[in-house]
Amino acid sequence: MRTLRLLVPVLLLAVAVSLIWWRGPDWRLVRDAFNAVEWPWIALAVGLNLASVFARSIAWNTVLRQALPSERPRFRLVFSAFCVGLFANAVLPGRVGEIARVAVLRRRLPRRRGLWATLIGTVFAHRIFDLFPTIALVVWVLLSAKLPHWALMTILVVLGIGVSAFALALMATRGRPTGGLDGIGRVRHLLSEARRGLAIMRAPLPAAVAVTFQGLGWLCQLLAVWAAMEAFGIHEPLAAAGLVLLLVNVISVFPFWPGNVGLVQAGIAVSLAQYGVGYANGFAYGIGLQAIEASVGIGIGTVFLAREGLSYGMLKDIEPVSESGVEALERREDEELEGAGARLPG
Repeated sequence: MRTLRLLVPVLLLAVAVSLIWWRGPDWRLVRDAFNAVEWPWIALAVGLNLASVFARSIAWNTVLRQALPSERPRFRLVFSAFCVGLFANAVLPGRVGEIARVAVLRRRLPRRRGLWATLIGTVFAHRIFDLFPTIALVVWVLLSAKLPHWALMTILVVLGIGVSAFALALMATRGRPTGGLDGIGRVRHLLSEARRGLAIMRAPLPAAVAVTFQGLGWLCQLLAVWAAMEAFGIHEPLAAAGLVLLLVNVISVFPFWPGNVGLVQAGIAVSLAQYGVGYANGFAYGIGLQAIEASVGIGIGTVFLAREGLSYGMLKDIEPVSESGVEALERREDEELEGAGARLPG
């Protein structure tokens, strides 16, 4: 079953690459676009992406400090886990990176029942805070950019999903999580622990801090997109970069294969065509932009993957987390804790 799950994205990617190769841009023009790249702008884009990673990891650290007031993981551990997650998202299909960063933290924090569920809750809360910069970006793009007609409904649907998820998170934080285990079923206990991960939703000031740093991360990404446009000789207003950033994130919501390679480039090229940018040049820019982002994720992710004593093979073994999956993780934690207790003297 695992082999089939990994094989399907590979087959989809092969089909996409075949279609792009035969029905795609004029590859000679794509090559010419790369020959004319201005590398100082590329360096600036890489630096801005690094700044974005740093800002977004601070946002997640703020969420964690509210959810885990006793453990309070150090920021360097949080940053390490965040970077491993970026690596996993860049090289594996699905959103495995979100679970990979949970796995890194779980290995380093004191063991207790429900830790998996709590950490997953913090990742959910962290991603929910993307809603605020996304809304700001959508409004700005609608008012300032030349938006393709086909993209409008897709953006509104994704935005609606985000608003619904935020409302769900607020509803989940009503009441107080139950602290004990006596008389509580496993599913109820998991939901209680997951609500601990959403503790920041009940703390306006820390939530504002997290939203601010998440927004700063988006701003750095926006500037990185614009810098990469300059590198490829696309001298369009910042609103065009906002359109590209928005569409890249919308396309990435449904990761059919690693990075949605090909689909991202086609979306960028069609979007920039509204500004008179040639399809081949826009496609080349899309390749370059994704390469910049991947180089940051894979580059720093590889460093921290080695630092944590993990390997690519270990990341591939991470299962998607469903309710039953989390229950399995909880049962494993129970067994480990019981085994540790049995080994204690007396």
